[in-house]
Amino acid sequence: MTEQPIAALASRWAPGEAALADEEVARGLVAGDEACLAEAYRRWSGLVHTLARRSLGDTEEASDVTQQVFLGVWRGRGGYRPERGAIGGWIVGITRRRIADALSARTRRTELVAAVGSAYGPAAPAAGHAEAVLDRVVVQHGLARLPAAQQRVLRLAFYADLTQTQIADRTGWPLGTVKSHSRRGLRQLRGFLEQGAADIYT
Repeated sequence: MTEQPIAALASRWAPGEAALADEEVARGLVAGDEACLAEAYRRWSGLVHTLARRSLGDTEEASDVTQQVFLGVWRGRGGYRPERGAIGGWIVGITRRRIADALSARTRRTELVAAVGSAYGPAAPAAGHAEAVLDRVVVQHGLARLPAAQQRVLRLAFYADLTQTQIADRTGWPLGTVKSHSRRGLRQLRGFLEQGAADIYT
């Protein structure tokens, strides 16, 4: 299955599968039946979106998380074990992990903005301009001074807005490697910023 929006996939099937029991939807999904993925989306996407919106406070971000959840459902369908619980509970578990990933990504961006602010000291720009300062510093100098692997991870995190799990999927690197590159890259980037704004722009 291509990574088309799951909502578009769901629209390809009439809701005739709604007569299926949840257990039958789960069996079909595990077997690789895209119609059952579409039916799972119809049944549980509203709940997933509501949980994400309540946790993140942003409708658009909640929609992104919903898409990620059902891509995760499809990719991870072989790991579903009905004896451990109903498929709805399994999907909620994936939802909670994706929400946690989104909150972690938000925290990383906030930390980097704070690092920029500390580098500027008392003359730090107004909060409304923090993102512009972040872009200017990171793109023009900070990221360029990092090793290639750390650059790639941080660019995917800050500009593609990917979580560490998604970066691991995109790069093919183990999740632990991605976390290590992210941690080391942020540490080095903070060090560069602490040298002062004047040094950053030379």
